[in-house]
Amino acid sequence: MPVGSLIAIYFVLWWLCLFLVLPFGVRTQSDTGEVVRGTEAGAPRRSGMLVKLVVNSVLTALVMAVALWVLSNPLLQEYWR
Repeated sequence: MPVGSLIAIYFVLWWLCLFLVLPFGVRTQSDTGEVVRGTEAGAPRRSGMLVKLVVNSVLTALVMAVALWVLSNPLLQEYWR
């Protein structure tokens, strides 16, 4: 598989996994009882984006590894012929 295709697949999988990872660990301002004046009570207190981006990248690498294994598996290639 060409490198450009692998990068494109990783990019798409990265964004799909990001939407799975984003909601985990979110504590809103109303949950903590510390609503800052002028903000929405449902806004996150701390987003933790750096941790989520790292977790997302690792998760995407695992999903990509499984996808590449499935695509290169001789048994499945024989089945698809």
